[in-house]
Amino acid sequence: MTIGLKFQRLTAYHAILAWCVGLLGIAVTYRAWDNIFEIAWDNPEYQHVFLVPLIAVFLAWVRRGRLRSVQVNGVILGPILVGMGWLIGSWGFNHRTQILFHTGAILVLIGCVVSVLGKQVLFRFLPVAFVLLMMVPMPGTVRLAIADPLQQWTARFASWFLSLFGVETQVAGALMMINGQRVMIAEACNGMRMVLPLLLIAYGFAFGLPLRTSVRILIILASPLVALACNIIRVVPLVWLQGQGELARSWGERLHEQSGWIMLPLAFLVLLGIIRLLKWAMVPVYRYPLASQSS
Repeated sequence: MTIGLKFQRLTAYHAILAWCVGLLGIAVTYRAWDNIFEIAWDNPEYQHVFLVPLIAVFLAWVRRGRLRSVQVNGVILGPILVGMGWLIGSWGFNHRTQILFHTGAILVLIGCVVSVLGKQVLFRFLPVAFVLLMMVPMPGTVRLAIADPLQQWTARFASWFLSLFGVETQVAGALMMINGQRVMIAEACNGMRMVLPLLLIAYGFAFGLPLRTSVRILIILASPLVALACNIIRVVPLVWLQGQGELARSWGERLHEQSGWIMLPLAFLVLLGIIRLLKWAMVPVYRYPLASQSS
């Protein structure tokens, strides 16, 4: 006679309990969560954090059909993740290491959910867990290491584009001179504000559709380059306005505050265009045919 372990299938009771335990995990790590959203609220460079819960909910929703075949097993992994998260977060808090302080809180939340639903939910919803980790604000030293060269490259590309239209500029690092006016390509102009939100949107797009793994990697890797290209398109007219007198400069400053988010839809359309181009070139894009593609 063969003896096998029978695991319980997910029910509404498990979903309610996971929700309650998850809220408890957030409550005991409230200081870290409050700090994450405080940083995102006060600093425009981190406002992509507010997109993460939306992307996580979307990815969980499109995978909801997988719950029918999930069995509750391996719940011991949940307390292990909770313990790891608590240790990492405590070490980060005591040693003032912000990235570990925040990462620990997210691991505690994931561990609380796994403690109720089991390891199968974690593995089948792994993209959701990964996107939650993107809530961790990038350390300032890392951000500055990326921002400084981006500012210089943006200034050079903007100067090159303007030269195509006969506009003379001089570039020294991130500083541009146009019609005798000094224009500094600051962090708000270097494209970082577009890169991270578009990366999140591309991630949600890539894992929200049954794309092949190679296509998913292509979309995610292409998103920062597309964002930077769209940012240069945005910066060129703004720099030109800065050198056209006081009135044009004031209009440029107004457009500067709003144009970053406006360019995101354009960047996303470019990513959609990449998918269309691959399909036009007869490159297999989806892992299986969609219902809309069937004859």
